[in-house]
Amino acid sequence: MKWMEELDGLNSVFLAVLFSFTFQGANCELVVSPAGPTVVNTLAGSTVTLAVSFSGAPDPVVAWIKENIPVGTWTIKSNSPPDIAKNSRDVLTIEKDGSLTFINVPLNFTGNYTVELTKSGLEKASTTFTLKIFENIQTVTLSTQPDVAKEGTERLTLNYSMRQGVVEQQIWYFNDRELKNNLHYLVEERSLVILRPNRSDIGRYTVLLSNPFSSVTAHKDVTVHYGPDEPIIVAQPAKPFHVAGDSLSLSCHAEGLPQPTVMWDFGGEILSDTLKGVLNLTNVMTSQGGVYTCTLLNELTEERREKAVTVSIFERPLGSPMCSVLSVNNVMLQYLCSWMRGTPQAQLSFPGLSNTSSGAGSFSLTVTASANFNKKTIICMADHPIEQNKCNITTSSPLEFIPAIRTTVDLDGKIVVTIHCISEASPEAVVSWFRGSEPVTSGTFYQISSNTTQLKIRDYNISNFLLQNYTCTCRNPLGSQIGQIQLQGPSISDSSLFPNKDGTVITLTWEVPPTSVVTGFDIQMKGPDLLNKNGNATHIKDSSNGFRTIQQKPGSARSTDIFVLDPNLTYRFRVIPKARMTDGEPSKVHRIGPGLSGPAIAGIAAGIPCSILFLLLLGGLIYLVVYCHRKKSHQTRYPVSRAVEKAKASQPDITPHNLMAGGLKSLPDYNRLQQTLSERSVSLPTFVPPPPVRVATTV
Repeated sequence: MKWMEELDGLNSVFLAVLFSFTFQGANCELVVSPAGPTVVNTLAGSTVTLAVSFSGAPDPVVAWIKENIPVGTWTIKSNSPPDIAKNSRDVLTIEKDGSLTFINVPLNFTGNYTVELTKSGLEKASTTFTLKIFENIQTVTLSTQPDVAKEGTERLTLNYSMRQGVVEQQIWYFNDRELKNNLHYLVEERSLVILRPNRSDIGRYTVLLSNPFSSVTAHKDVTVHYGPDEPIIVAQPAKPFHVAGDSLSLSCHAEGLPQPTVMWDFGGEILSDTLKGVLNLTNVMTSQGGVYTCTLLNELTEERREKAVTVSIFERPLGSPMCSVLSVNNVMLQYLCSWMRGTPQAQLSFPGLSNTSSGAGSFSLTVTASANFNKKTIICMADHPIEQNKCNITTSSPLEFIPAIRTTVDLDGKIVVTIHCISEASPEAVVSWFRGSEPVTSGTFYQISSNTTQLKIRDYNISNFLLQNYTCTCRNPLGSQIGQIQLQGPSISDSSLFPNKDGTVITLTWEVPPTSVVTGFDIQMKGPDLLNKNGNATHIKDSSNGFRTIQQKPGSARSTDIFVLDPNLTYRFRVIPKARMTDGEPSKVHRIGPGLSGPAIAGIAAGIPCSILFLLLLGGLIYLVVYCHRKKSHQTRYPVSRAVEKAKASQPDITPHNLMAGGLKSLPDYNRLQQTLSERSVSLPTFVPPPPVRVATTV
């Protein structure tokens, strides 16, 4: 039909216009370049311009950014003024060609500035400038830290200060010799550091400060003080120990400038009866035995050194007796007792084990283990001429325990599963390991710790860890305990999602079965991109309508925070447990957001104009059908003869009334109106409505 051919022609024109707009500008390229130097030096308070030129498209959008922070935007030739950051409006302005001008520029505007030009349909173009703002250098002084230079300290620092100025270069000199960074000198910002200063560092230090607009020098004379050196202590007479009633002297001295003073300390008390560092002790008693400390002080540098000497005069052992128990061949118990030092040594014994055995200083006694020793306390008696003391030890068989596992990945990329079996016992339990019924020994695949409490399993393939029963037996001479564990693949036992009150941040938590081998987690999301801090969508590479990984967490993690979410959109989250490259079953999917997701809303919005267009086309088609039908119904009808009408009346009229489109009936038959009542006594035809027309809208 002709109208359908015209409709096809209009569709062709529409598609041609659409393709023309789609590919317009495909061969254009937006280019921006500096119209001057990219490194610009200027004095504070002056006016300077970062000049640019561009080509490739008219009236692009210009955005100036300082250190990733936008400071101004403007569309070339736009009637609206440039949008300048609030804290920069008194300084910055964007020129008609997109250049950035600084008016009475302050020092804090030093930095890197990037200009980005954008135009719809074209790739972004950008270039970067470095702006350095200086002040003239004035009134420079040098100081040292600390104030007094001391030999042997970690460092001596010369700092410079100035009334004003910005320094671009500093050069340090020692006695007119330029200093460079080495093991002894370190040039830092605003300072020179002398590492481990000594006597040879005494002299004049000079600093030269400069920038493109000024240059200044300053000097400082430095003196390094030293001492005291290592103290020397001499005891007269020299004996390993002294007996009560003896007399002795202790002398202490050391080199230093100025000469250090000497002070003796005994038991935290300063001894005043000394002369030039010599301490005289006469008619000593046992209570005077112990540690004597000599302290030498340089009163100028406040540097001090200490050295101690022990004077033994029948002193008691230090501290208290110590008791312990060891396993011998896993069938014997070895009890140990010690109370070291002291003169004479203490006598030690275990009365509960033997009435005849004893030892001096350190003593041990071995007995055969039996059930009678389980949870039995044994006492060690310590006898000394000055004091009697004791200690005790309680033996016990291993207690019940639960094996624990920890999963990591080593430097070779292997999965490392560490099984811990620790049971409280005295003496300490020895652990033996089995896989199934076979004993486990250290090798490439298995490693047992030196104390046998840990078993490390190393492999690349997670399948080699699974479906294996591991048994650890903790044993000492008094008994044993067994623990079993069967490793399982990466899995998550439970997970939860907790949003904040605004719906912009969520906390995702999860739990892992205690025997699951997990080295990490992938946090996955389905839905629109997350927002950045400025409220813009953060595009994630390879994003799709399915789940995508947005975070990766180590195997020890059990929660994570995700932000920033749009509370008006719908997101779905899940956690994938991983054992190196093997993924476990994902956690349940957690949904947050309103009823309709962002894509669904977008689909509805896109479907509305399509539905309207479809209804318009359908209405035009119905109108055309009605028009053709009406044209046929309006043909001229003539009255028929009475005889013919009577002949027709003898037959029942079974033809239904025709309804025209739009609900209009056809014109009445005037020949039938002239019939008699008997001739029109046939039953009226039944009205059959036309079938309904359904219109479907696809969303």
